[in-house]
Amino acid sequence: MTHPQTKVHRMFELVEPIATVTFSEVPNEAFLAIGMRNYWDGYFAGRAAPLGLAPAAVVHAVFYNFADGEVARHIPWVWGKTTPQEAIAVRERGSAAALRQMIGQLADSPDLVRVADLATRAAVSAPTEGRALYAGLRALDVPAEPVARLWHAATLLREHRGDGHNAALLAHGIGGTEAHVLLALSLGMRAEEFGRIHHLPKAQLAAVVDRLRGRGLVSSAGGFTDAGRETRERIEALTDELAAPAYDVLSVDELDELVAGLEPIAAAVQAVDG
Repeated sequence: MTHPQTKVHRMFELVEPIATVTFSEVPNEAFLAIGMRNYWDGYFAGRAAPLGLAPAAVVHAVFYNFADGEVARHIPWVWGKTTPQEAIAVRERGSAAALRQMIGQLADSPDLVRVADLATRAAVSAPTEGRALYAGLRALDVPAEPVARLWHAATLLREHRGDGHNAALLAHGIGGTEAHVLLALSLGMRAEEFGRIHHLPKAQLAAVVDRLRGRGLVSSAGGFTDAGRETRERIEALTDELAAPAYDVLSVDELDELVAGLEPIAAAVQAVDG
């Protein structure tokens, strides 16, 4: 069943807040409790764990958008404190606890069980070729408990889309730091104000912006050119297209039911975050 890209993009908007509870305070505290030094130790341990003991260079390649050297500050150091298996378990427990806390009564509704089942069907149905992080997650057991299962399904769908997004960036010749610059501009921010890259040395960031300017994607004033905006729109459209196969297993009615079921859950998470 081929679904319209608008519906596929809507799924991205709903899955993203649910999956990213994994980067919130409860999972962070759980990682600090097993010896991580800071938030980023827990981030890299948890997110990279499905790749096993992959070296920093491999994690850097798979994650795509971190600046040179950032991954190596945490990997392999974290594997001296924990194992990938333990990190997977800590992440799942912490993320499920965070999601349960954020969505309150919704966590125990029969609707959530149905939503978790539909999301899981989609999440385990997509092809894994060329999608290293998604493939690593697919190799894990699906949690039995419904809230944990919903978080796991959302994470699979998020990383499946993310692997496709990296392929779209690659196809358009946009590197990881450049992708952050384009995202910042699309949000109406200057690159040096954007959280994921504002810490980079000014000269390094300026060189990235200069490269984009040289390609005609960024204006002399530091904003988007028409070509830059069009390139970003093409990348987003291709990302949605590449994400679509995950939903082929669902009928039109099932996907509509999944979207409707996810909306109050995502809204509850965003209300806490917001």
